[in-house]
Amino acid sequence: MFDIVALGELLVDFTYYGRSENGMRLFEQNPGGAPANVLCAASNLGLKTALIGKVGKDMHGDYLRGVLEERGVDTGGLISAEDVFTTLAFVELSETGERHFSFARKPGADTTLSACEVKRELVEECRVFHFGSLSLTDEPSRSATLEAVKAAKKAGAIISYDPNYRAPLWRSKEEAATMMQSVIPLTDIVKISEEEMELITGESSPEAAARALFQKGVSCAVVTLGSKGAYAAVEGGSVLVPVADVPVVDTTGAGDAFWGGFLYQLVRSGLRPHELDETQLREFTEFANAVATLCVQKRGGIPAMPTIDMVREFLG
Repeated sequence: MFDIVALGELLVDFTYYGRSENGMRLFEQNPGGAPANVLCAASNLGLKTALIGKVGKDMHGDYLRGVLEERGVDTGGLISAEDVFTTLAFVELSETGERHFSFARKPGADTTLSACEVKRELVEECRVFHFGSLSLTDEPSRSATLEAVKAAKKAGAIISYDPNYRAPLWRSKEEAATMMQSVIPLTDIVKISEEEMELITGESSPEAAARALFQKGVSCAVVTLGSKGAYAAVEGGSVLVPVADVPVVDTTGAGDAFWGGFLYQLVRSGLRPHELDETQLREFTEFANAVATLCVQKRGGIPAMPTIDMVREFLG
């Protein structure tokens, strides 16, 4: 039995890293992809995790598989395909560490995952099944995602969803909103960022956004607020937890680090999302904030994920 199984993109983030002697821009190869980031964060903390996805049978795909295996993420559900290339993202960073993305994904390997390629035993034997929205942008990965979510839910898994919005990967903002919202009734626990709040819920405050998610059947809603911390709510209780002020090097993977920490606490508790109270919400969110805070002080997504000992030391 796996603690967390995730389905979705595994890709290379080529992150801007200064200029060469000739004045040419340099990009550093970093492993990434939101679902993979979440799993690496959780695996670093001590959970048993596995990824369902697809990469190309190329230098980047081989590199990514090796990275996951080094971090203890099971790759039995990760396909290496001859006919497609591993998805690549090129990331520019502002002076404050914020990101701008360009994608090589027309198609990328992750979008070509089909339902028949999904390893069903992974879907049906996990405590938490996690997915994002980038696997919903194109077929056949969209149908593969929906079938896997429904199978995991039927098997009794907690369904976790992070609708990670990347505008260049959708045909329109309207299509993105429609598709990203359509799967919410299948989920138990949802994390959205402050920037995605209105797109996903039509609301402009964390409190109203949480209420909108509850109306669609979600048991626990979490809104990450960047430097202002995070808001977590269940019906009947909510908390707003501030985050420590630290120097930010790179925000890549920060939300995924947070979510890996939050799901770690949820799995360790043995509780379902609807069973959480305010004390647990605060404890889980403080821990998740610590994981994210440590992450943003280093470059890259997966390479920056802290260990459980680092988190405990930070929390004192």
